[in-house]
Amino acid sequence: MAQVPIVFNEALNLQQLGVPETSIKHGLTTMESDKWIVCVEPTQVTMIDLANGAQVTRRPIQAEAAIMNPVSNILALRSGTTVQMFNLDTKQKLKSHQMTEPIVFWKWTSPANLGMVTATSVYHWSTTGAGAPEKSFDRHQSIGPSTQIINYKVSADGKWCLLGGISAGAGGAVNGNMQLYSIEKKVSQPLQGHAASFATLNLPGRDDPAQVLVFHEKKNGAPPEEQPKLFVMEVGRDPSKGPAFRLAPTSIPVPPDAAADFPVSLVVDQKDQLAFLLTKMGYVYMFDIHTGKTVYRAKITQDTVFVTCSQVATGAVYGITVRKGQVFRIQLNGQALVPYITSTLRDNDLAIKLAGRLGLPGAENLYAAEFERLMSTGNVAEAARLVASSGTALRTPATIQRFQQIPAQPGSPQPVFQYFSTLLETGRLNEQESIELAKPVLQQGRPQLMENWLKDDKLQCSEALGDLIMPHDVGMALSVYLRAECHAKAIQCFVQRGEYDKIVPYSTSVGFKMDYSQMLQQLMFNNPQGALDLAKGLVNADGGPLIDIQATAEAFLSQNRVQETTAFLLEALKDNKPEHAYLQTKLLEINLIGGAPQVADAIMQQGILTHYDRPHVGKLCERAGMWQRAAEHYTEINDIKRVFKNSHQMNPEFVVSYFGKLNREQSISLLKDMMSRGPQNMQVCVEIAKKYHEELGSEQLIGVFESAKATEGLYYYLGGIVNVSEDPFVHFKYIQASCQLGQFKEAERVCRDSNIYVPEEVKEYLKNAKLPDPRPLIHVCDRFDYVDELTEYLYLNSLLQYIEVYVTKVSPGKTPQVVGRLFDLGANEDFIKRLLMAVGTACPVDELVEIAETRNRLRLLQPWLEARVATGSTEPGTHNALGKIYITLNRDPKAFLLNNMFYDPKVLGPYCEALDPQLAFIAYKKGAGECDDELIAICHTHGLYRDLAKYLVERQDLELWAKVLNKEEGEEEKEDPQRRQLIDQIVDWALPESTNADEVSCTVKAFMAADLPGELISLLERIILQGSDFSDNKNLQNLLILTAIRADTTRVAGYIDQLDNFDAKDIALICVSENHMLYEEAYTIYVKFSRPEFTEDKEEQVEMQVLAIGVLVDFMKDLDRAKTYAIQCDEKPVWSRLGKAQLEEGFPADAIESYINAEDPGEYVLVCDAANEAEIWAELIPYLKMARKTLQENLLDTELIYAYAKTNNLTELEKFVSGPNVANIQNIGDKCFSEGLYQAAKILYININNNSKLALCHIHLEEYREAVAAAQKANNVSTWKAVCFACLRAEEFRLAATCGLEVIKYPDHVDEVVTFYSDLGYFEQLISLFEQGLGLEDAHIGIFTELGILYTKHVPEKVMEHCKVFFSKLNVSKMVRACERARLYSPAVYLYMHDKQYDSAVKVMMDHASAWENDLFLDSISKVRNAEIMYKAIGFYLSTHPMLFTRLMEVLEEYVDHSRVVTQLRRTGDSALWLGQTYMKSVQKLNLSAVNEALNELYVEDEDYESLRKSIDGYNNFNMIALASKLATHELLEFRRISAYVYRCNKKWSQSIELSKNDRMWKDCIDTANESADGEIIEKLLRFFCETSEKECFSAALYTCFSHISPDVALELGWVNGYHNFIMPFFIQTFRRTQTRLKELEIRTAPPKEEETAQGTIAQTYGNLGGFGSGVLMLENGGMGMGPGIPGGIPGPGMGMPQMGMGGPDMSGFAPPMPNGGILPNGMPPPQMGGM
Repeated sequence: MAQVPIVFNEALNLQQLGVPETSIKHGLTTMESDKWIVCVEPTQVTMIDLANGAQVTRRPIQAEAAIMNPVSNILALRSGTTVQMFNLDTKQKLKSHQMTEPIVFWKWTSPANLGMVTATSVYHWSTTGAGAPEKSFDRHQSIGPSTQIINYKVSADGKWCLLGGISAGAGGAVNGNMQLYSIEKKVSQPLQGHAASFATLNLPGRDDPAQVLVFHEKKNGAPPEEQPKLFVMEVGRDPSKGPAFRLAPTSIPVPPDAAADFPVSLVVDQKDQLAFLLTKMGYVYMFDIHTGKTVYRAKITQDTVFVTCSQVATGAVYGITVRKGQVFRIQLNGQALVPYITSTLRDNDLAIKLAGRLGLPGAENLYAAEFERLMSTGNVAEAARLVASSGTALRTPATIQRFQQIPAQPGSPQPVFQYFSTLLETGRLNEQESIELAKPVLQQGRPQLMENWLKDDKLQCSEALGDLIMPHDVGMALSVYLRAECHAKAIQCFVQRGEYDKIVPYSTSVGFKMDYSQMLQQLMFNNPQGALDLAKGLVNADGGPLIDIQATAEAFLSQNRVQETTAFLLEALKDNKPEHAYLQTKLLEINLIGGAPQVADAIMQQGILTHYDRPHVGKLCERAGMWQRAAEHYTEINDIKRVFKNSHQMNPEFVVSYFGKLNREQSISLLKDMMSRGPQNMQVCVEIAKKYHEELGSEQLIGVFESAKATEGLYYYLGGIVNVSEDPFVHFKYIQASCQLGQFKEAERVCRDSNIYVPEEVKEYLKNAKLPDPRPLIHVCDRFDYVDELTEYLYLNSLLQYIEVYVTKVSPGKTPQVVGRLFDLGANEDFIKRLLMAVGTACPVDELVEIAETRNRLRLLQPWLEARVATGSTEPGTHNALGKIYITLNRDPKAFLLNNMFYDPKVLGPYCEALDPQLAFIAYKKGAGECDDELIAICHTHGLYRDLAKYLVERQDLELWAKVLNKEEGEEEKEDPQRRQLIDQIVDWALPESTNADEVSCTVKAFMAADLPGELISLLERIILQGSDFSDNKNLQNLLILTAIRADTTRVAGYIDQLDNFDAKDIALICVSENHMLYEEAYTIYVKFSRPEFTEDKEEQVEMQVLAIGVLVDFMKDLDRAKTYAIQCDEKPVWSRLGKAQLEEGFPADAIESYINAEDPGEYVLVCDAANEAEIWAELIPYLKMARKTLQENLLDTELIYAYAKTNNLTELEKFVSGPNVANIQNIGDKCFSEGLYQAAKILYININNNSKLALCHIHLEEYREAVAAAQKANNVSTWKAVCFACLRAEEFRLAATCGLEVIKYPDHVDEVVTFYSDLGYFEQLISLFEQGLGLEDAHIGIFTELGILYTKHVPEKVMEHCKVFFSKLNVSKMVRACERARLYSPAVYLYMHDKQYDSAVKVMMDHASAWENDLFLDSISKVRNAEIMYKAIGFYLSTHPMLFTRLMEVLEEYVDHSRVVTQLRRTGDSALWLGQTYMKSVQKLNLSAVNEALNELYVEDEDYESLRKSIDGYNNFNMIALASKLATHELLEFRRISAYVYRCNKKWSQSIELSKNDRMWKDCIDTANESADGEIIEKLLRFFCETSEKECFSAALYTCFSHISPDVALELGWVNGYHNFIMPFFIQTFRRTQTRLKELEIRTAPPKEEETAQGTIAQTYGNLGGFGSGVLMLENGGMGMGPGIPGGIPGPGMGMPQMGMGGPDMSGFAPPMPNGGILPNGMPPPQMGGM
């Protein structure tokens, strides 16, 4: 397929996601950005989250429209005139507003503003704040209410608004009108066009961006042949900044078949500054906004796109098609844009501009030609601008050289500077350009220009650029090195700038590794602080320290840098690791011993080190007088006690907190020790006891204080914990200590407030103590109810004043108990009266009265009670007691009961019953309902029915009525004489005398509730019908009728006729209820009250008529009587009610007639359903016509079309669909199609241009040519496929081929076409179809592949040619499978090899001999991925092509395991090993044991000892001993020599010599013995030569083995065997060597000169000064490696260097100390590291 400049694909389909077709249209589906699609359905809102894989969310929201914010999850909903905003993340409603007029269009103009358009105005509503929508402007008259708004945009600066819409024009044209409004100037400009948008451009030569309006213009009424125009003009530019940007209008090339087409949206790709225009007929136009030129045009869909949006990140455009819901995506294809423009549009200028602006490929040749043209004309400035706009096409070193070669013109800058200036204006220089620009700038001494360019990121940093800048500015060079990632150079800059602390973080961050030890050593001498900073960085590096902490610390100490050592160790040990315990100890030790204990104290104070030797540090602290630190480090109690002898010098707070670290036993022991040293520790001991009393135990602490007889200390200790302690023992001891110290106030406080102590124990202690102040005892007895004992104690001890104090001030509420006890003790009555008068009203009355009554002393209280009443007391107890006294004394009790308001009737009532029932009735009646049960009981008991009846009527209490009127359970059938007497008193006397309506109403309700209908009816008839003040009372009339309905239905009709003032509707509803079913009475009520004399309002009369007919149709089910009543009334609501009933009862024809009479289309849905079910479409047509007069509904028009179709009224059908309607023609067309009404369906599909379904109709009507024509218009694969298959079934092969070519363009449908053709047996036609398909412009891989498969089945001779010609367009795997099924292995091998599936190719050739070719095989085998195939190939060649094996192994030599190959050769047989000899020789250079052993075996078998000797000498990787053992018995001498040689090589000297001696190979024996260097072996050989009289060999052995023979052995053998002459040369040489060695030894042991001794003394002196002598700061003596050298232990010139690294520091100070002062246990001095 040819490359086009756009990429078009379908992102998703809304119908497939469950969105109904009816919701995919303008106004119901919105897409404001590439994040959300929102669809409004009848009962819910569907939201598709595009950012999360098209996740669908459905919310049960009913709204007319919904729109999602383009950035945040804020959903706006609209229903009627109500608009709301919701935040879906927080699930909150943000805002809500009621508009004054409906909204016709709305759109998010920005993430913070919602634009809303009404019929007259445009409003903006902000998401922030709580304000209402603000009116922005009014709609222009050119875009009035008759215009359908389809677009609204606001510019990026918010100062310009654009409103667009469409309206019907003359001749069926669609006019477009737009309104451009300036918010600042408040003026509008009308425009004629369909689509527009705002864009922001970056124009060359301008610093400020241009805000332009891009719009389509087509004059209304213009002839169709006139082309529309594209306008691009800048809006809102300040004239002072220059003229506004504006392009001349350019024509838009509209295709001839789209003359009536019009745009529906214009979307700007802000990323590439292009514009996409989409039209109703599915065309897309792409424009370059900078030039206004049309770049591309294509038809992408057959359906209308009704909503679009842009994707800001990629510049893509999304669109949704109406009804089908296809969501497509259009994006610029940058790789194909420039080639398309140059080859198709042939506009080189446009191609250059777009390629330069967008950085696209394809214009390199154009740039080069234009550059040469400009350079040839001398236009340097334009040439520079061209290079700048070319991207990377021309920005090469050659271009720079071209500009450098141009001579400068007088008075103008050099051309190369013009070139660089132009590049800097447009972007960033590359590496070479940056270097070439830096050279002259730095030479001119203007580094500030470089600095500015670097800040603006105009230069590409590199190492070369940094090297240029380095001599001029180190800081700038550092910046360049950092950006260029030149790590070594950057670190050099850090060093030069003294920024040592930045080196390690930088190296770690970039992963750069370097040797820091040398840098650190240099810095220690030159810059100790810098060395410290660097060491800190090294030890804190990510991934662990980069240096040895111990060695580094020793190095610092060697320079006597205690402070730096401390700082470094603090940094290095801050992680507090256990393995650093020794270093932590040493850190503290060097400060404690070195005279800086404050530093050690600070370190320990921070608590960052915890693994050091605490006892050792504790001893050091104790010696330094740091008692607190010493105590912190000791764990043994004896050590702690010793330190705490100085506790008076410690901080008391520390002493207290220290006890928290000890266990219980240690704490008690230490506390006793401190207490034993005198009172100076008392205060701190008290504080310790207070803080740790819970841990140590209060009893033990109290024992400590008591043992020390420290009562005062005990008091203060217990006083500190008594308020928080819950130990009774603590509280008791504190009370006891307080009393002992005379602290009665404190004892009183604890006794009063504490709830912990044991009251019995404390009470007994206080009683026995007989304190002068009994108040503690008073509080204990008062709180724990020992009042009787307290009263007795005080009374018997003559403490009467404390009794009075107790009852008046402490606990007046206990007065009754005190008085009772005084009564029992026989106290004076005057004292008791005086006591009561003193207490007054504070004394509880009820309890005192009870105590007095039980002791028969109530009259004693009368003065006190009367005194309380006189003070205004309203306590019921007081008045009850007085009442009892008055009733007992008969002092006018009735007046008291009637007039007193404060007594309790429940108390005095029972008290009066035994004396006078009438007084009890008065008392109970006074209770106002609280004593109703007692009142009823006394009335029944004493026959007070009249009083009770009057009381009941006056009370108006239904619950009270129920108590007297309702019978008890189980006694419903029994007659209650008391109840009857009461009812008679009510009916005869109580109620008739009442004139209060409420009393009458309540009584009636009570009778109703008691289920006394007979009595109630009689009572109501007497009240209403016999004349009274309540005869016309509506409630009573209602009650009479209702009672009759319940009790006697025969009276209901009479009451309805007699009574006129009752609630007709309510009564009628009760009559028709399921409980009563008095339908005729209800009908009578409705008819009676529908007459004018009862109901004056006409609407209410009609309502009564509707209710009346409702009774007939709903309850009586008499439709005939209802129809008669409807004719009689002749009211539309009545007819409508009748029609509904007829429809429900299954009489659709009668219902339609009634609805027509009612002119009521409201139930059109049910009517249509019933008519369709009854198939009465002819009767339905008049109803639908009537309904369409008032309603414009989709269903009505749809059903009317369906009725026309079912009645075969095609003329009316065609006339109706060609006129205005809102029918869902698509659905009804599908319905007709499914029911076989193809003629009607054809008319409908023609009307809506649904060519897909129209083609299917033609198929069913056997109109095949027309079907093909419709399919061409539909142009979708499903239609092409259906028509193709239909034509094929009808044997219309030419038409089928035409359709089939369109189907096989789509890969997904190729298989279906093949299957259909194959099932019908049309193989020739199928092959012909695919052969024609090869010539399609957009032929895909499936066509070529499927044709190849067909060839394998039906034309195998064409398969190989097809594979070779079209290999690049085949699905290789699918084609290979087809070839293998057809046993066409040669094509399969060809496909495998060209598809680089060499493994499969090799397998096929090995499995099928017909496919094997040696060259192909060798070419493939070296490229296989699976190595196992190579070994299978080796076996294949060995078995089938053995003569080619060597050639195979030449190819596989680099890829196989040669040991495995040799093993495979062995398994194959001896002949295979001979075949592989050439191969094994070629690979023996790898010295593999298997290869060597195999070749050695072959050499032995061939008796080729020379080759064997060379093999052994050159390749020793084999089992030599086995080979030697094998050759030791060989029949040939040379092989036995080889055996001895092998033994010798493996140091098997004895075996080798024995073999050589057996073969009399004396030279071999002597050489072997000399090589062994073993004196014993050589001596044996010499003795052997003596025994065999081989004198010459003996002499040769002495000469050869001279260095290994002991002179005594040679002398002995020579003397014994008489070989004096033969041993003389040996001894001459021996004496010569001895003399030479002695002379050398004398020279070496000569005493040293005096100068060297002085120099060593000086070196030792410097060593002591460095901290390694006997000074205070010496860590350990006897440092290792400290030989004579320079100070600090660094070896001097010529000395041996320490083994621990080049210039490494001495580490002895941090090693554990050696025993005996640095001397090893055996008395030897320690080894010197420098000499190792």
